[in-house]
Amino acid sequence: METNDLSPVELRVWQAFAAGVAVDLRTAEDEDTAQGADWGPDRTVRASVLRALLLNGPLEQGEIPALRLGGARITGVLDLSHGAIEHPIRLSDCFFEDVPQLYASRLRHLNLSGSVLPGFAAATMQVDGILHLTGCRFLGQVRLGGTHIAGTVFLDRAEITAPDTAQRALLLSHATIGDDLWAPGLRTRGAVDLNSTSIAGSASLDDARLSHPGSFALDAQTLLVDGDLHMRRTHVRGWIGLRGARITGRLDLSYASLSNPGDAALRASSCTIGELWLRKSPPMEGTLNLRRAQIEVLVLEVEAVPEEVLLNGLVYTDLAPHEPAERRLPMLDRDADGYVPQTYEQLTAAYRRVGDDHAARLVQLAKQRRLRGTRAWYGRLWGYAQDATVGYGFRPLRACAWLVSLLAVGSVAYALHHPRALKTAEAPHFNPVFYTLDLLLPVISFGQEDAFAPDGWYQALSYTLIITGWILATTVITGVTRNVSRQ
Repeated sequence: METNDLSPVELRVWQAFAAGVAVDLRTAEDEDTAQGADWGPDRTVRASVLRALLLNGPLEQGEIPALRLGGARITGVLDLSHGAIEHPIRLSDCFFEDVPQLYASRLRHLNLSGSVLPGFAAATMQVDGILHLTGCRFLGQVRLGGTHIAGTVFLDRAEITAPDTAQRALLLSHATIGDDLWAPGLRTRGAVDLNSTSIAGSASLDDARLSHPGSFALDAQTLLVDGDLHMRRTHVRGWIGLRGARITGRLDLSYASLSNPGDAALRASSCTIGELWLRKSPPMEGTLNLRRAQIEVLVLEVEAVPEEVLLNGLVYTDLAPHEPAERRLPMLDRDADGYVPQTYEQLTAAYRRVGDDHAARLVQLAKQRRLRGTRAWYGRLWGYAQDATVGYGFRPLRACAWLVSLLAVGSVAYALHHPRALKTAEAPHFNPVFYTLDLLLPVISFGQEDAFAPDGWYQALSYTLIITGWILATTVITGVTRNVSRQ
């Protein structure tokens, strides 16, 4: 490109390139870049000039060329598709009239911080350094699918608005990020797509506002994060999809507000997470789906649990904070799949790992009561009897109380009406207490039961005491054995 064809401001940018000198056209530090369409010729640079400069600009021996331009209105399409640019690019606080085209390009470093753009098309782009989109405002889609970024991607305080609510606002699927994804304060209207993205460091979406009501606001299926994924104080309208994701560190949703009424708010099925934090948050408006997820540490406060959950197949090692079983059990009752035995076993195991056997027994008792509701009427009737008498074996002291009560009833009954002796000459002295004990205790014998035979309803009472004694004595022995074995 001939320099004679350049405007004064373009010539200034051209001459500054060789030495990497910055050209700042801003008139005030706090000016609104969104008003860039009104900027005059003294702040207007053609995209074709920038393209020619980057591909074949002047060089000076001993200097490091770079494009550093701020506060310009860039007209035309900046098309660097398939190009290999060896020089750093910084176009900060600029107003782009057309969508930059960087498809399949290779760049050393790209900084568009504070700029306003109608969109960004850079699928399969490769950046050897850092991608800076801090504070950018995009009025259309940001397409970064399949990109390879060696360093950090900065999207902090960026605003992305999809022109059609059915479209994705940010496409970052199948991308490879060699360091962090830094996006606190990100604002999007439309979906964020992180499907199959690989992040070697951590990702931060703290204080983000993601809005795509009725559909996915963050679609991150099979996402891979080697560090943490922070979403503290995030407001999400729509659902978060993490099916099959693997987050080595912590997924932190503390203080987050998730809303997707009538459908799932968080879909984290079949994922693997080091730590999942759901704390200090209002209850989700929508379903919490953790089916088949594997979590080392689950930090789940009772207040954050929504009205409907899906927990079938969820496996976790530790559950925090430590809460009484009475506060945890309602969560299992909210499972949309109905009675799921595995969820009770998981909660029982979590209590046993911290040594809270009382809470573990309460969970097992609740499991039996929930199971009772799934059986036929005769099964439910037998269940009520087991619950009332021995607490399904998890309350052995109740069985002892029944034994003592039956001992008192039998002793009084047989004291008032002595059974007849089978062999009068050989029969021992009748003792109503030990005779009743002989009937109740299936193992111990005091010689009373074999020597006397009641008749009439006293015989029916003896049969009742024998059957009940077997059941209650077995329950007591089982409960004692269980406690001793755990100790």
